[in-house]
Amino acid sequence: MDLPALLADIVDRAAAREDRGTVASYIPELAKIDPDQFGIAIATADGRVIAGGDADTGFSIQSISKVFALTLALGKVGDQLWERVGREPSGNAFNSIVQLEQEQGIPRNPFINAGAIVVADVNLGGHQPRVAIGEMLRFVRYLTGDDSIAINEAVAASETATGFRNMALANYMRAFGNIRHAADLVLGTYFHQCAIEMSCRQLALAGRYLMLDGQHPEGGRVVSPSRAKRINALMLTCGHYDASGDFAFRVGIPGKSGVGGGILAIVPGRASIAVWSPGLNGNGNSQLGTLALEELARSTGWSVFSAGQGND
Repeated sequence: MDLPALLADIVDRAAAREDRGTVASYIPELAKIDPDQFGIAIATADGRVIAGGDADTGFSIQSISKVFALTLALGKVGDQLWERVGREPSGNAFNSIVQLEQEQGIPRNPFINAGAIVVADVNLGGHQPRVAIGEMLRFVRYLTGDDSIAINEAVAASETATGFRNMALANYMRAFGNIRHAADLVLGTYFHQCAIEMSCRQLALAGRYLMLDGQHPEGGRVVSPSRAKRINALMLTCGHYDASGDFAFRVGIPGKSGVGGGILAIVPGRASIAVWSPGLNGNGNSQLGTLALEELARSTGWSVFSAGQGND
């Protein structure tokens, strides 16, 4: 498989598409992003990084940060986390409050906003938000080997100023006792983790531990093989909100999207893939990014449901 040629073809096809989705406008800073951008990068298990398009342009990773936050939280409290957060697909929008009342303040999974806010509460751990935020930054820098990764403070401020629904989610769960810290402290942690800025190349590098059974490619273990498997399973079943089933059907690769237009996708044992295009489809997932991953999976046979998975 000639991956550089395949990526070049995917980039060309993306450039020619007229329907590019709609940039998220409810976070004012994201509404300013040029929708004509598209980037893709693949970090392979044999150590290569193949990239195309705007792969070195930084963007706000938004909900993709939930993968790294979940990894940290599991490291802190282990399986006790599942007493406060479920592991089932929600079937509702990423910021829905509908299920919380019926289910006594326990979010369906750690990748919808309510679940990620509980995870942020765990990672806060009695500290000030700057401590938890610093830990998250150190973690993604460790995963990538890149100390230049930083938080886009303008995006964080924009989310803080407009995140009323997330405030409602946090306070509602606090009423059930499932948020232990003051809501504004938890949300400060959450908004800043979502505002981490990375490029496709950096994001693909950050995901390598999930393609390598929890191992850091440069030595050392990030998580156990079983935990890496379970994080990937949650990405496949819950990583695209109420479109997770459709993404599994069309792409068949564990993935986590963000409203900044990025998607991190993991082919266990083969590749960590990052795509980015700011325009979103109706479910809040990158329009061109989803199409690009569908094309990549079809061309490589990398779907986890295919007997030919990984025959590159």
